Amino acid sequence: MPHLRPLGRSGLETPPLVLGGNVFGWTASGEDAFTILDRFVGAGGRMIDTADVYSAWVPGHTGGESESLIGEWLRRRGSKGEVLIATKVGMLPGEGGEKLEPARIVAAAEASLRRLGVDAIDLYYAHQEDPKTPVAESLRAFDRLVRDGKVRALGASNYAPESLAAALDVSEQEGLARYEVLQPEYHLMNRGGFEGGLQTLCVERNVGVLPYYGLASGFLTGKYRSAADQGQSVRGDRMGKYLNARGYAVLAALDAVAAETGTNPSTVALAWLAAQPGITAPIASARTPEQLEDFIGAMELELSREQVERLDAASRTEI
Repeated sequence: MPHLRPLGRSGLETPPLVLGGNVFGWTASGEDAFTILDRFVGAGGRMIDTADVYSAWVPGHTGGESESLIGEWLRRRGSKGEVLIATKVGMLPGEGGEKLEPARIVAAAEASLRRLGVDAIDLYYAHQEDPKTPVAESLRAFDRLVRDGKVRALGASNYAPESLAAALDVSEQEGLARYEVLQPEYHLMNRGGFEGGLQTLCVERNVGVLPYYGLASGFLTGKYRSAADQGQSVRGDRMGKYLNARGYAVLAALDAVAAETGTNPSTVALAWLAAQPGITAPIASARTPEQLEDFIGAMELELSREQVERLDAASRTEI
């Protein structure tokens, strides 16, 4: 079984791969979605990542669709067991206000608990910064949820280094539950946003890191190798920015390491992330059971130092 890694100081642990839930109730639904969830847990997966706003961007959706599907799956299983559920607040307006206003945090948590059908959210994120609400006010609301047993640990997503540092300082000064996990965008095609200040901060202050878009919206699977391939999925229109010399260099390096390890580009790209300093586990989502099979091996693949360095070099190629 995959080895477990700690999520900051929370006491929670996960293998080096988290299943993204942004597709559930959207491009993955019904029995296919339940099959994906069953297979992930059956292979040793432990954490599923979702948010209250998934998938409010779809016509006719209002948000909460992913949480509701995961909740139905948990009811089918009959027990939550060792499965950890992470969800988020801060992008979906509703009862209590918007973003990270204290009343909104409380109301959103209650709504997420109902949709998921659980007594406690294992990891509850601030989905984005809220410059209009004082950090201390938001943290006090989050802390109350932890003290009331409705949330086990807190996280922050899409935070700048100075914002995360300020929040950690407030928690320490006021004796509040702190953000134990950061969720940034980070992958072979986007390194600058995390490497440097954020990475150093997380390592120094023992904050776990679960990066999203681990496969660069599908580019690192290798299925997008020309403009003609962009019509393969709803995310295909995002691939144009990667179809250049740097992108092709990364794909070539992924292909080579995949051949050496007997895996595939998706698995290698996620294993590279898991090998980076400070990273607890990358997040990746699958629209079909077949897509999950393409990267589920990342929970156990460990790259050699030379393979990691080769991927590093390819992804740093300047155009």
